[in-house]
Formats: sequence, structure tokens, C-alpha cells
Amino acid sequence: MMDYNDSLLSRPRRDRAAKLRPVSLIAVPLAAILFQVYVPRFFPYLGYLELPLLVTVYFALMKRSTVPAVFFGAAVGLGQDSLSSQPLGMFGIVNTLVGYFAASVSMRFDVDNNTLRLFLGFFFFFFHQFFYWVLARALLGLNINFDLQQTLVLAVLNACVAVPLFHVLDKLKVAA
Repeated sequence: MMDYNDSLLSRPRRDRAAKLRPVSLIAVPLAAILFQVYVPRFFPYLGYLELPLLVTVYFALMKRSTVPAVFFGAAVGLGQDSLSSQPLGMFGIVNTLVGYFAASVSMRFDVDNNTLRLFLGFFFFFFHQFFYWVLARALLGLNINFDLQQTLVLAVLNACVAVPLFHVLDKLKVAA
């Protein structure tokens, strides 16, 4: 029989939620949104990185509570919407869903594992793109294509960026 007391499946307690500096809750998402908006103008190949999404996933995983993760995802998404040419609310809705599901995952699994972080970066990028496509078709009536192959490649790229980004963001935690 398989022992379910592995570190990956250990049930995190509520008191294991990371304490984050209040400044980092504002500065990091703002920097990620500004990166998303301005850096691809000079380096177009960096436009494929979804840093606001990765920051949303990280903070939702570390907070280990769905309510703050929902509000954080909504705030990041609406901030991203306000500075992009996309319809207002699309990223807000999708990042809210991502925040909720990432916080739900963090209550079940030990999210400090690098392999799990890689998988979650991949999964939530794919989830984000798929639900953006669904909402664009359902709410706005846009006939946009969902290129599965390109989305999978970009999900791998974002997952590979997520692991070192999460390690950098781990430095912002307040020592308990």
C-alpha cells in the first residue's frame, strides 16, 4: 500500500499560511501588470509570459484561504484589464477563478514542492487561457480560436518561469 503521509499530500494546517509583507501585496502585482503591459512593446517575445497570473497563483497558494485569494485575483485581473486593450472584466473574472482554485489546491497539498509548483504553473496557465476563451465566446460573442498546441507550449514556458519566480517571491515572506 502507498503511504499517504508523503510531503506532497500532507494536509497543511491553517496556521501554515504564509505571512506576507503588506507592501509586497501591492508592489509585486503592480510590477507584474506593468511588465505585462510595457515590456512586450520593447521585447515582443516576452509577451507570452503571464506574470500577473503567476503572481495571482503564488499569492493564492501561499495565503491558503479562498476568500482573500478571490479578492486578490479580482484586483489583479481588473488592474490588468484597466491597462490593457481587452474588455474590462475579462481578466478580472478569470483571475478570480484562478485565485479561488489555487487557494483550494493549497488547502489540500503542500505547495512548497517544486514539482507541484511546476505542475500548478502549467495547469493554471492552461486553465486561465481556456476560461478566457470560454468567456470571450459566451459573454462577448467573439469568435476567437483556441490553439491547443500553442497553449500547451506557452503553458510549459510559463510553468518553467513560475518555479524560479515562486522562489524569488518566497524571499518576501515574513519570518515566523
